[in-house]
Amino acid sequence: MKQIRDIVIVGGGTAGWMCASALSRMLPTEYRVCLVESDAISTIGVGEATIPSIRAFNQLLAIDEDVFMRETQATFKLGIEFVNWGKHGDRYIHGFGQIGRDQPLAKFYQFWQKMYQAGRIDDLDAFSINTVAPRSAKFMRPPKDMPNSPLSDIAYAFHFDAGLYAKFLRVYAEKNGVVRHEGRIVEVLQHDANAYIAALKMEDGRIIHGDLFIDCSGLAGLLIEKTLQTGFEDWSHWLPVNSAIAVPCTSSGALLPYTRSTAHAAGWQWRIPLQHRTGNGHVFCNRFMSADEAQAILMRNLDGEALAEPRLIQFTTGKRKRAWNKNCVAIGLSGGFMEPLESTSIHMIQTAVMRLLSLFPDREISQIDVDTYNAQNDEEYRTIRDFLIAHYKLNHHPGQVFWEACEAMEVPTELEQRINLYRSHGRIFRQGEELFAEASWLQVMHGQGLRAQHYHPLVDQRSEDDILMFLNQVKKTIQACVDAMPTHEEFIRSYCAAKNPT
Repeated sequence: MKQIRDIVIVGGGTAGWMCASALSRMLPTEYRVCLVESDAISTIGVGEATIPSIRAFNQLLAIDEDVFMRETQATFKLGIEFVNWGKHGDRYIHGFGQIGRDQPLAKFYQFWQKMYQAGRIDDLDAFSINTVAPRSAKFMRPPKDMPNSPLSDIAYAFHFDAGLYAKFLRVYAEKNGVVRHEGRIVEVLQHDANAYIAALKMEDGRIIHGDLFIDCSGLAGLLIEKTLQTGFEDWSHWLPVNSAIAVPCTSSGALLPYTRSTAHAAGWQWRIPLQHRTGNGHVFCNRFMSADEAQAILMRNLDGEALAEPRLIQFTTGKRKRAWNKNCVAIGLSGGFMEPLESTSIHMIQTAVMRLLSLFPDREISQIDVDTYNAQNDEEYRTIRDFLIAHYKLNHHPGQVFWEACEAMEVPTELEQRINLYRSHGRIFRQGEELFAEASWLQVMHGQGLRAQHYHPLVDQRSEDDILMFLNQVKKTIQACVDAMPTHEEFIRSYCAAKNPT
Protein backbone atom coordinates (compact mmCIF):
# COMPACT_ATOMS: atom_id res chain seq x y z
CA MET A 1 0.00 0.00 0.00
CA LYS A 2 2.99 2.32 0.45
CA GLN A 3 4.06 1.98 -3.17
CA ILE A 4 3.33 4.76 -5.61
CA ARG A 5 1.00 3.63 -8.37
CA ASP A 6 0.08 6.64 -10.49
CA ILE A 7 2.67 9.00 -11.95
CA VAL A 8 1.31 12.02 -13.79
CA ILE A 9 3.53 14.03 -16.16
CA VAL A 10 2.20 17.50 -16.98
CA GLY A 11 3.40 18.77 -20.35
CA GLY A 12 4.77 17.09 -23.44
CA GLY A 13 7.58 18.38 -25.59
CA THR A 14 11.10 17.12 -25.18
CA ALA A 15 11.05 17.12 -21.36
CA GLY A 16 7.70 15.39 -20.97
CA TRP A 17 8.32 12.63 -23.46
CA MET A 18 11.88 12.03 -22.27
CA CYS A 19 10.46 11.53 -18.77
CA ALA A 20 7.68 9.29 -20.02
CA SER A 21 10.07 7.18 -22.09
CA ALA A 22 12.60 6.70 -19.31
CA LEU A 23 10.02 5.91 -16.63
CA SER A 24 8.14 3.47 -18.85
CA ARG A 25 11.43 1.76 -19.67
CA MET A 26 12.84 1.59 -16.13
CA LEU A 27 9.85 1.13 -13.83
CA PRO A 28 8.03 -2.18 -13.31
CA THR A 29 4.70 -2.59 -15.09
CA GLU A 30 2.66 -2.09 -11.90
CA TYR A 31 3.49 1.62 -12.05
CA ARG A 32 1.04 3.57 -14.18
CA VAL A 33 2.44 6.53 -16.09
CA CYS A 34 0.29 9.07 -17.88
CA LEU A 35 1.13 12.33 -19.64
CA VAL A 36 -1.19 15.31 -19.91
CA GLU A 37 -0.67 17.85 -22.68
CA SER A 38 -2.72 20.28 -24.69
CA ASP A 39 -2.45 20.56 -28.44
CA ALA A 40 -3.34 24.23 -28.02
CA ILE A 41 -0.20 24.97 -25.99
CA SER A 42 2.99 25.10 -28.02
CA THR A 43 6.44 24.17 -26.70
CA ILE A 44 9.55 26.31 -27.09
CA GLY A 45 11.12 23.63 -29.27
CA VAL A 46 14.50 25.24 -30.02
CA GLY A 47 16.65 22.81 -28.03
CA GLU A 48 18.07 21.12 -31.08
CA ALA A 49 21.72 20.84 -30.01
CA THR A 50 22.94 18.31 -27.46
CA ILE A 51 26.08 17.07 -25.72
CA PRO A 52 27.45 13.49 -25.76
CA SER A 53 25.46 12.29 -22.73
CA ILE A 54 22.35 12.10 -24.93
CA ARG A 55 23.86 8.96 -26.46
CA ALA A 56 23.71 7.21 -23.07
CA PHE A 57 20.04 8.16 -22.74
CA ASN A 58 19.18 6.74 -26.16
CA GLN A 59 21.16 3.59 -25.33
CA LEU A 60 19.25 3.23 -22.06
CA LEU A 61 16.07 3.18 -24.10
CA ALA A 62 17.67 0.67 -26.53
CA ILE A 63 17.06 3.06 -29.42
CA ASP A 64 18.86 2.29 -32.67
CA GLU A 65 21.00 5.35 -33.40
CA ASP A 66 20.59 5.26 -37.17
CA VAL A 67 16.81 4.98 -36.87
CA PHE A 68 16.78 7.88 -34.41
CA MET A 69 18.90 9.97 -36.79
CA ARG A 70 16.59 9.34 -39.72
CA GLU A 71 13.38 9.98 -37.78
CA THR A 72 14.57 13.28 -36.26
CA GLN A 73 16.45 14.68 -39.32
CA ALA A 74 19.54 14.61 -37.12
CA THR A 75 23.17 15.43 -37.83
CA PHE A 76 26.27 14.77 -35.75
CA LYS A 77 27.94 17.30 -33.48
CA LEU A 78 31.61 17.34 -32.46
CA GLY A 79 31.51 20.61 -30.55
CA ILE A 80 30.59 24.30 -30.65
CA GLU A 81 32.39 27.00 -32.59
CA PHE A 82 32.51 30.39 -30.86
CA VAL A 83 32.97 33.35 -33.18
CA ASN A 84 33.84 36.89 -31.96
CA TRP A 85 33.50 35.92 -28.28
CA GLY A 86 36.88 36.75 -26.73
CA LYS A 87 37.22 39.74 -29.04
CA HIS A 88 36.07 40.59 -32.53
CA GLY A 89 37.75 38.35 -35.10
CA ASP A 90 38.44 35.48 -32.68
CA ARG A 91 37.06 32.00 -33.28
CA TYR A 92 37.63 28.75 -31.45
CA ILE A 93 35.93 25.37 -31.11
CA HIS A 94 34.94 23.92 -27.76
CA GLY A 95 35.23 20.29 -28.82
CA PHE A 96 33.97 17.25 -26.98
CA GLY A 97 36.39 14.60 -25.78
CA GLN A 98 40.00 14.82 -24.74
CA ILE A 99 42.98 16.89 -25.82
CA GLY A 100 46.15 14.99 -26.63
CA ARG A 101 47.37 12.19 -24.38
CA ASP A 102 48.09 12.82 -20.70
CA GLN A 103 51.54 11.88 -19.46
CA PRO A 104 52.71 10.40 -16.11
CA LEU A 105 54.28 13.71 -15.06
CA ALA A 106 51.41 16.04 -15.93
CA LYS A 107 48.36 16.56 -18.11
CA PHE A 108 48.95 16.89 -21.85
CA TYR A 109 47.85 20.51 -21.86
CA GLN A 110 50.57 21.44 -19.35
CA PHE A 111 53.26 20.36 -21.82
CA TRP A 112 51.42 22.35 -24.49
CA GLN A 113 51.26 25.36 -22.14
CA LYS A 114 55.04 25.47 -21.79
CA MET A 115 55.69 25.42 -25.52
CA TYR A 116 52.81 27.78 -26.32
CA GLN A 117 54.10 30.32 -23.82
CA ALA A 118 57.52 29.99 -25.48
CA GLY A 119 55.93 30.66 -28.89
CA ARG A 120 57.09 27.32 -30.27
CA ILE A 121 53.86 25.43 -30.90
CA ASP A 122 50.46 25.84 -32.56
CA ASP A 123 47.27 26.87 -30.82
CA LEU A 124 45.27 24.44 -28.71
CA ASP A 125 42.77 23.32 -31.34
CA ALA A 126 45.44 21.45 -33.31
CA PHE A 127 45.65 18.76 -30.63
CA SER A 128 42.15 17.27 -30.46
CA ILE A 129 40.45 15.28 -33.18
CA ASN A 130 37.17 16.89 -32.09
CA THR A 131 38.48 20.32 -33.05
CA VAL A 132 40.53 19.39 -36.14
CA ALA A 133 37.86 17.24 -37.84
CA PRO A 134 35.07 19.85 -37.81
CA ARG A 135 37.28 22.40 -39.57
CA SER A 136 37.27 20.03 -42.56
CA ALA A 137 33.61 19.02 -42.09
CA LYS A 138 34.75 15.46 -41.37
CA PHE A 139 32.99 12.88 -39.20
CA MET A 140 32.92 9.19 -38.33
CA ARG A 141 31.95 7.18 -35.29
CA PRO A 142 34.90 6.03 -33.14
CA PRO A 143 36.05 2.58 -34.31
CA LYS A 144 35.99 -0.12 -31.65
CA ASP A 145 39.08 -1.92 -32.95
CA MET A 146 41.55 1.02 -32.80
CA PRO A 147 41.93 1.83 -29.08
CA ASN A 148 45.27 3.62 -29.46
CA SER A 149 44.27 5.82 -32.37
CA PRO A 150 42.97 9.40 -32.04
CA LEU A 151 39.94 8.09 -33.93
CA SER A 152 38.93 6.26 -30.77
CA ASP A 153 38.81 9.65 -29.00
CA ILE A 154 36.00 10.96 -31.20
CA ALA A 155 33.21 12.11 -28.90
CA TYR A 156 29.96 13.21 -30.46
CA ALA A 157 26.42 14.35 -29.84
CA PHE A 158 23.57 15.33 -32.15
CA HIS A 159 21.65 18.18 -33.67
CA PHE A 160 18.02 17.17 -34.15
CA ASP A 161 14.56 18.58 -34.67
CA ALA A 162 13.19 18.81 -31.13
CA GLY A 163 9.59 18.47 -32.32
CA LEU A 164 10.40 15.29 -34.23
CA TYR A 165 12.32 13.93 -31.24
CA ALA A 166 9.30 14.46 -28.99
CA LYS A 167 7.07 12.65 -31.53
CA PHE A 168 9.61 9.84 -31.78
CA LEU A 169 9.67 9.41 -28.00
CA ARG A 170 5.88 9.64 -27.77
CA VAL A 171 5.57 6.59 -30.02
CA TYR A 172 8.17 4.81 -27.88
CA ALA A 173 6.49 5.69 -24.58
CA GLU A 174 2.97 4.81 -25.70
CA LYS A 175 4.21 1.42 -26.91
CA ASN A 176 5.55 0.95 -23.36
CA GLY A 177 2.16 1.67 -21.83
CA VAL A 178 2.19 5.42 -21.19
CA VAL A 179 -1.31 6.89 -21.50
CA ARG A 180 -1.63 10.32 -23.06
CA HIS A 181 -4.45 12.66 -22.01
CA GLU A 182 -5.07 15.59 -24.33
CA GLY A 183 -6.65 18.73 -22.99
CA ARG A 184 -6.22 21.86 -20.94
CA ILE A 185 -5.84 21.78 -17.15
CA VAL A 186 -8.20 24.26 -15.47
CA GLU A 187 -7.52 23.46 -11.81
CA VAL A 188 -4.92 21.69 -9.70
CA LEU A 189 -6.52 19.97 -6.71
CA GLN A 190 -4.56 19.65 -3.45
CA HIS A 191 -4.95 17.62 -0.27
CA ASP A 192 -6.19 19.73 2.63
CA ALA A 193 -3.87 18.13 5.19
CA ASN A 194 -0.47 18.72 3.55
CA ALA A 195 -1.11 20.66 0.33
CA TYR A 196 0.25 17.78 -1.74
CA ILE A 197 -1.14 17.68 -5.28
CA ALA A 198 -4.05 15.25 -5.46
CA ALA A 199 -5.41 15.53 -8.99
CA LEU A 200 -5.80 17.63 -12.11
CA LYS A 201 -9.17 18.90 -13.25
CA MET A 202 -9.45 19.10 -17.02
CA GLU A 203 -11.48 21.56 -19.09
CA ASP A 204 -13.91 18.82 -20.09
CA GLY A 205 -14.51 17.82 -16.46
CA ARG A 206 -12.20 14.82 -16.26
CA ILE A 207 -10.27 14.33 -13.01
CA ILE A 208 -6.80 12.79 -13.29
CA HIS A 209 -5.52 11.51 -9.94
CA GLY A 210 -1.88 10.85 -9.13
CA ASP A 211 0.56 9.97 -6.37
CA LEU A 212 3.61 11.65 -7.91
CA PHE A 213 3.46 14.59 -10.31
CA ILE A 214 6.22 15.63 -12.70
CA ASP A 215 5.99 19.20 -13.91
CA CYS A 216 7.19 19.50 -17.50
CA SER A 217 4.95 22.47 -18.26
CA GLY A 218 7.84 24.69 -19.34
CA LEU A 219 8.58 28.22 -18.17
CA ALA A 220 5.04 28.57 -16.78
CA GLY A 221 5.75 26.04 -14.00
CA LEU A 222 2.05 25.18 -13.65
CA LEU A 223 2.53 22.85 -10.69
CA ILE A 224 5.87 23.78 -9.13
CA GLU A 225 5.25 27.54 -9.17
CA LYS A 226 1.66 28.50 -9.90
CA THR A 227 0.31 25.84 -7.54
CA LEU A 228 3.04 25.23 -4.94
CA GLN A 229 4.62 28.71 -5.11
CA THR A 230 8.12 27.30 -4.73
CA GLY A 231 10.01 30.47 -5.64
CA PHE A 232 12.64 31.27 -8.25
CA GLU A 233 16.35 32.09 -7.95
CA ASP A 234 17.14 34.80 -10.51
CA TRP A 235 20.63 34.72 -12.06
CA SER A 236 20.14 37.44 -14.65
CA HIS A 237 22.74 39.65 -12.92
CA TRP A 238 25.33 37.12 -14.11
CA LEU A 239 23.63 35.83 -17.27
CA PRO A 240 21.83 38.93 -18.55
CA VAL A 241 20.40 37.72 -21.87
CA ASN A 242 16.64 37.36 -21.47
CA SER A 243 15.14 37.09 -24.96
CA ALA A 244 15.58 35.03 -28.09
CA ILE A 245 14.25 35.22 -31.63
CA ALA A 246 14.20 31.87 -33.43
CA VAL A 247 13.69 31.07 -37.11
CA PRO A 248 14.56 28.08 -39.33
CA CYS A 249 16.05 28.57 -42.78
CA THR A 250 16.98 26.47 -45.79
CA SER A 251 20.34 24.70 -45.69
CA SER A 252 23.30 25.87 -47.73
CA GLY A 253 26.94 24.93 -48.02
CA ALA A 254 28.68 21.96 -46.43
CA LEU A 255 26.83 20.09 -43.68
CA LEU A 256 28.96 21.06 -40.70
CA PRO A 257 29.35 18.72 -37.69
CA TYR A 258 29.21 21.47 -35.08
CA THR A 259 27.01 24.18 -33.63
CA ARG A 260 28.06 27.78 -34.21
CA SER A 261 27.65 30.63 -31.72
CA THR A 262 28.44 34.10 -33.05
CA ALA A 263 28.62 37.05 -30.67
CA HIS A 264 26.71 40.21 -31.61
CA ALA A 265 26.39 43.60 -29.92
CA ALA A 266 24.11 42.47 -27.07
CA GLY A 267 24.13 38.69 -27.20
CA TRP A 268 24.81 35.91 -29.68
CA GLN A 269 23.38 33.93 -32.59
CA TRP A 270 23.12 30.16 -32.86
CA ARG A 271 23.35 28.10 -36.02
CA ILE A 272 22.32 24.44 -35.85
CA PRO A 273 22.54 22.36 -39.06
CA LEU A 274 19.96 19.59 -39.56
CA GLN A 275 19.44 17.32 -42.55
CA HIS A 276 16.35 19.20 -43.76
CA ARG A 277 17.01 22.76 -42.57
CA THR A 278 19.17 24.99 -40.39
CA GLY A 279 18.00 26.18 -36.98
CA ASN A 280 18.85 29.76 -36.09
CA GLY A 281 18.26 32.10 -33.21
CA HIS A 282 19.48 35.36 -31.73
CA VAL A 283 19.77 35.39 -27.94
CA PHE A 284 19.99 38.94 -26.59
CA CYS A 285 19.42 41.23 -23.63
CA ASN A 286 16.43 43.52 -24.20
CA ARG A 287 17.92 46.15 -21.88
CA PHE A 288 20.60 46.76 -24.51
CA MET A 289 18.79 45.92 -27.74
CA SER A 290 15.20 46.02 -28.99
CA ALA A 291 13.47 42.96 -30.38
CA ASP A 292 13.18 44.63 -33.79
CA GLU A 293 16.91 45.29 -33.90
CA ALA A 294 17.70 41.75 -32.76
CA GLN A 295 15.42 40.32 -35.43
CA ALA A 296 17.01 42.45 -38.13
CA ILE A 297 20.49 41.21 -37.14
CA LEU A 298 19.30 37.60 -37.19
CA MET A 299 17.62 37.87 -40.59
CA ARG A 300 20.69 39.54 -42.11
CA ASN A 301 22.88 36.66 -40.96
CA LEU A 302 20.87 33.66 -42.15
CA ASP A 303 22.57 31.23 -44.52
CA GLY A 304 19.41 30.58 -46.51
CA GLU A 305 15.80 31.57 -47.00
CA ALA A 306 13.67 31.81 -43.85
CA LEU A 307 11.14 28.98 -43.59
CA ALA A 308 8.82 30.54 -40.99
CA GLU A 309 8.03 33.79 -39.26
CA PRO A 310 10.57 34.70 -36.54
CA ARG A 311 9.33 33.83 -33.04
CA LEU A 312 10.13 35.80 -29.88
CA ILE A 313 10.85 33.90 -26.66
CA GLN A 314 11.39 35.64 -23.34
CA PHE A 315 12.97 34.08 -20.25
CA THR A 316 14.84 34.67 -17.04
CA THR A 317 17.97 32.63 -16.38
CA GLY A 318 17.89 30.86 -13.03
CA LYS A 319 16.23 27.95 -11.26
CA ARG A 320 13.41 27.06 -8.86
CA LYS A 321 14.46 27.26 -5.23
CA ARG A 322 13.46 23.61 -4.96
CA ALA A 323 13.12 21.31 -7.95
CA TRP A 324 11.29 18.75 -5.78
CA ASN A 325 8.56 20.21 -3.59
CA LYS A 326 6.05 17.97 -1.79
CA ASN A 327 4.97 15.32 -4.33
CA CYS A 328 5.97 17.37 -7.38
CA VAL A 329 9.26 17.27 -9.28
CA ALA A 330 9.98 19.97 -11.86
CA ILE A 331 11.96 18.76 -14.86
CA GLY A 332 13.01 20.79 -17.88
CA LEU A 333 12.20 24.48 -18.20
CA SER A 334 9.72 24.31 -15.32
CA GLY A 335 12.71 23.62 -13.04
CA GLY A 336 14.90 26.38 -14.40
CA PHE A 337 16.31 27.99 -17.51
CA MET A 338 19.95 27.83 -18.47
CA GLU A 339 20.46 29.68 -21.72
CA PRO A 340 21.36 27.40 -24.68
CA LEU A 341 24.95 28.63 -25.05
CA GLU A 342 26.51 25.22 -24.24
CA SER A 343 23.55 23.00 -25.24
CA THR A 344 22.88 21.77 -21.71
CA SER A 345 19.06 21.88 -21.61
CA ILE A 346 18.37 18.35 -22.82
CA HIS A 347 21.24 16.98 -20.73
CA MET A 348 19.65 18.49 -17.61
CA ILE A 349 16.33 16.83 -18.41
CA GLN A 350 18.20 13.55 -18.67
CA THR A 351 20.08 13.93 -15.38
CA ALA A 352 16.91 15.04 -13.57
CA VAL A 353 15.06 11.91 -14.70
CA MET A 354 17.92 9.64 -13.69
CA ARG A 355 18.25 11.42 -10.34
CA LEU A 356 14.55 10.89 -9.73
CA LEU A 357 14.86 7.20 -10.52
CA SER A 358 17.80 6.85 -8.12
CA LEU A 359 15.77 8.52 -5.33
CA PHE A 360 12.38 7.20 -6.39
CA PRO A 361 9.92 7.55 -3.51
CA ASP A 362 7.03 5.62 -2.07
CA ARG A 363 3.82 7.36 -1.01
CA GLU A 364 5.41 8.42 2.28
CA ILE A 365 7.88 10.73 0.60
CA SER A 366 11.04 10.96 2.70
CA GLN A 367 12.31 14.48 3.30
CA ILE A 368 15.93 13.34 3.24
CA ASP A 369 15.40 11.96 -0.27
CA VAL A 370 13.86 15.26 -1.34
CA ASP A 371 16.69 17.25 0.22
CA THR A 372 19.31 15.05 -1.43
CA TYR A 373 17.65 15.43 -4.82
CA ASN A 374 17.48 19.21 -4.44
CA ALA A 375 21.09 19.49 -3.25
CA GLN A 376 22.37 17.52 -6.22
CA ASN A 377 20.16 19.49 -8.58
CA ASP A 378 21.41 22.79 -7.14
CA GLU A 379 25.04 21.76 -7.51
CA GLU A 380 24.52 20.78 -11.13
CA TYR A 381 22.86 24.10 -11.92
CA ARG A 382 25.55 26.06 -10.08
CA THR A 383 28.51 24.50 -11.87
CA ILE A 384 26.89 24.83 -15.30
CA ARG A 385 25.97 28.43 -14.44
CA ASP A 386 29.58 29.28 -13.65
CA PHE A 387 30.78 27.72 -16.90
CA LEU A 388 28.33 29.87 -18.85
CA ILE A 389 29.25 33.01 -16.93
CA ALA A 390 32.91 32.50 -17.89
CA HIS A 391 32.02 33.03 -21.56
CA TYR A 392 30.61 36.47 -20.76
CA LYS A 393 33.16 37.54 -18.17
CA LEU A 394 36.18 36.69 -20.30
CA ASN A 395 35.66 39.04 -23.21
CA HIS A 396 37.26 42.19 -24.57
CA HIS A 397 34.89 44.28 -26.69
CA PRO A 398 35.76 47.92 -25.98
CA GLY A 399 33.01 50.33 -26.91
CA GLN A 400 30.21 47.73 -26.76
CA VAL A 401 28.18 48.58 -23.68
CA PHE A 402 26.69 45.12 -23.13
CA TRP A 403 30.03 43.34 -23.31
CA GLU A 404 31.82 45.95 -21.22
CA ALA A 405 29.20 45.41 -18.48
CA CYS A 406 29.80 41.66 -18.66
CA GLU A 407 33.57 42.08 -18.46
CA ALA A 408 33.26 44.37 -15.43
CA MET A 409 30.73 42.30 -13.47
CA GLU A 410 31.60 40.53 -10.24
CA VAL A 411 31.33 36.78 -10.64
CA PRO A 412 30.70 33.98 -8.10
CA THR A 413 33.65 33.31 -5.80
CA GLU A 414 34.20 29.77 -7.11
CA LEU A 415 34.48 31.05 -10.68
CA GLU A 416 36.85 33.83 -9.69
CA GLN A 417 39.07 31.24 -8.02
CA ARG A 418 39.04 29.06 -11.15
CA ILE A 419 40.05 32.00 -13.31
CA ASN A 420 42.87 33.01 -10.95
CA LEU A 421 44.12 29.44 -10.63
CA TYR A 422 44.34 29.10 -14.40
CA ARG A 423 45.91 32.52 -14.84
CA SER A 424 48.66 31.61 -12.37
CA HIS A 425 50.04 28.29 -13.68
CA GLY A 426 47.41 27.03 -16.12
CA ARG A 427 45.90 24.68 -13.56
CA ILE A 428 42.33 23.35 -13.81
CA PHE A 429 40.56 21.06 -11.36
CA ARG A 430 37.17 19.47 -11.89
CA GLN A 431 34.78 19.90 -8.97
CA GLY A 432 33.11 16.68 -7.89
CA GLU A 433 30.75 15.36 -10.55
CA GLU A 434 30.35 18.61 -12.46
CA LEU A 435 29.39 18.30 -16.11
CA PHE A 436 32.28 20.12 -17.75
CA ALA A 437 35.67 18.45 -17.55
CA GLU A 438 39.12 20.06 -17.52
CA ALA A 439 39.34 19.99 -21.33
CA SER A 440 36.15 22.04 -21.61
CA TRP A 441 37.31 24.68 -19.13
CA LEU A 442 40.68 24.83 -20.89
CA GLN A 443 39.21 25.37 -24.35
CA VAL A 444 36.82 28.07 -23.18
CA MET A 445 39.24 29.99 -20.94
CA HIS A 446 42.00 29.91 -23.55
CA GLY A 447 39.57 30.52 -26.40
CA GLN A 448 38.14 33.56 -24.64
CA GLY A 449 41.62 35.06 -24.35
CA LEU A 450 42.63 34.15 -20.79
CA ARG A 451 46.35 33.33 -20.74
CA ALA A 452 48.28 31.40 -18.12
CA GLN A 453 51.33 33.32 -16.86
CA HIS A 454 53.29 30.17 -16.04
CA TYR A 455 53.06 26.41 -16.50
CA HIS A 456 53.29 23.33 -14.28
CA PRO A 457 56.95 23.14 -13.13
CA LEU A 458 57.07 19.34 -13.36
CA VAL A 459 57.06 19.47 -17.16
CA ASP A 460 60.59 20.92 -16.98
CA GLN A 461 61.83 17.39 -16.33
CA ARG A 462 61.58 16.91 -20.11
CA SER A 463 63.63 19.04 -22.48
CA GLU A 464 61.93 21.55 -24.74
CA ASP A 465 63.05 19.65 -27.83
CA ASP A 466 61.62 16.41 -26.42
CA ILE A 467 58.32 18.08 -25.57
CA LEU A 468 58.18 19.72 -28.99
CA MET A 469 58.74 16.42 -30.76
CA PHE A 470 56.02 14.80 -28.62
CA LEU A 471 53.51 17.59 -29.36
CA ASN A 472 54.23 17.64 -33.09
CA GLN A 473 53.80 13.88 -33.30
CA VAL A 474 50.38 14.14 -31.65
CA LYS A 475 49.41 16.89 -34.07
CA LYS A 476 50.66 14.94 -37.09
CA THR A 477 48.83 11.77 -36.05
CA ILE A 478 45.55 13.59 -35.51
CA GLN A 479 45.78 15.33 -38.89
CA ALA A 480 46.51 12.01 -40.65
CA CYS A 481 43.42 10.48 -39.03
CA VAL A 482 41.24 13.42 -40.06
CA ASP A 483 42.55 13.23 -43.63
CA ALA A 484 41.33 9.62 -43.80
CA MET A 485 37.85 10.36 -42.43
CA PRO A 486 34.77 10.75 -44.64
CA THR A 487 32.96 14.04 -44.73
CA HIS A 488 30.06 14.54 -42.37
CA GLU A 489 27.65 14.58 -45.30
CA GLU A 490 29.10 11.37 -46.77
CA PHE A 491 28.81 9.57 -43.43
CA ILE A 492 25.15 10.55 -42.97
CA ARG A 493 24.34 9.58 -46.56
CA SER A 494 25.90 6.14 -46.00
CA TYR A 495 24.30 5.29 -42.64
CA CYS A 496 21.43 7.46 -41.48
CA ALA A 497 20.03 9.79 -44.12
CA ALA A 498 16.39 10.79 -43.58
CA LYS A 499 13.94 9.68 -46.24
CA ASN A 500 12.89 13.26 -46.95
CA PRO A 501 15.85 15.49 -46.02
CA THR A 502 14.40 18.54 -47.77
